[in-house]
Amino acid sequence: MGEIVCVANQKGGVGKTTTSVNLSYALACLGQEVLLVDFDPQSNASSGLGVSIKEGEKSIYHLLTKTAVFKDVIRQTSQEFLDLLPASKDLAGAEVELVNVNGREKVLKELLSNIKKMYDFIIIDCPPSLSLLTINALVAADSVITPIQCEYYAMEGLAHFINTTGKVKQFLSPHLKVDGGILTMFDARMNLANQVKDEISKFYGKSVYKTPIPRNVRLAEAPSFGQSIFEYDPACRGSRAYIDLAIEFLCRRGANPQDFENYKYPATQGAGFDFGG
Repeated sequence: MGEIVCVANQKGGVGKTTTSVNLSYALACLGQEVLLVDFDPQSNASSGLGVSIKEGEKSIYHLLTKTAVFKDVIRQTSQEFLDLLPASKDLAGAEVELVNVNGREKVLKELLSNIKKMYDFIIIDCPPSLSLLTINALVAADSVITPIQCEYYAMEGLAHFINTTGKVKQFLSPHLKVDGGILTMFDARMNLANQVKDEISKFYGKSVYKTPIPRNVRLAEAPSFGQSIFEYDPACRGSRAYIDLAIEFLCRRGANPQDFENYKYPATQGAGFDFGG
C-alpha cells in the first residue's frame, strides 16, 4: 500500500508546485512508482509536465464529480515511473458542487483509496489557500509537507496552517502526520535566509528537511517549457538538490542511505545562475 503525501502551504509563491513536480520526478528517477495529483485549479503542476487539458478532455474534476473513470484521466509523463492526474480550470467549480455533498471533505480520499495500492507514493499538489480542496487533500493524505520560502513573510501564516492541519488531524484524519518543512529558494549568502532557516528549525525541530532547495534560475525557467528540472537542465544544482531531497525523503521512510551511494548525478555545469545551498 502506497503513501499519500500532501504538499501544501496557504501562502502562494513558496515553491509548492515546483516541489510537487520535481520531488515526484526525482522519486521516479530513483525507481519509485509515483502518481502526481494536480489538485490546483491553476493546473501549474500539469503544465509543468507538459500536459494541457483541452476543451472536452477529462481531468481530475471529472473524477471528483464521477463523470469519468481513472483510465480516462491518467496521463503518462516522460518518466516511465511517473503518472499524472491533471487538473483544469473546471476544478474551481468543484468546490461549489461539493458544498452540499455528504462527507464533502472525504471525496478525494475515497477516490484515491481505489488506486493507492498501484503506487509507492501519491503526491498531491494543493492550491495556495485553505479551501475545501486543500481540506480534501489533507484528509486524503497520510502525511503533509510544507515548502517554506526563505524570506521575511515565510513565518506569517505558517502557524495558522499548522493549526489547521492539527484540527484536520483531530477531527477528520487522526492518522495524518506532519512530515516537516522544506526550505525553498535558499541563498546561503543572505543573512535573512539563514535567520529564516534557524526559525523554521526551531518551529519544526528535527522534522525540518536537511536538504534546502537553492534559489536557481533553471528551476524557475523549466515550467515555461513544460518540463521538470530533470528534463530541462539535469546537471544544474536545482536538479541535484531535488534528488538529494528525494533520497532524504526515502530514508525517512526506512530506506538505507547506502542504497543511493552509487547514484550517478549529472556533471554540474557552470550555467544555471545557482545561488546558495
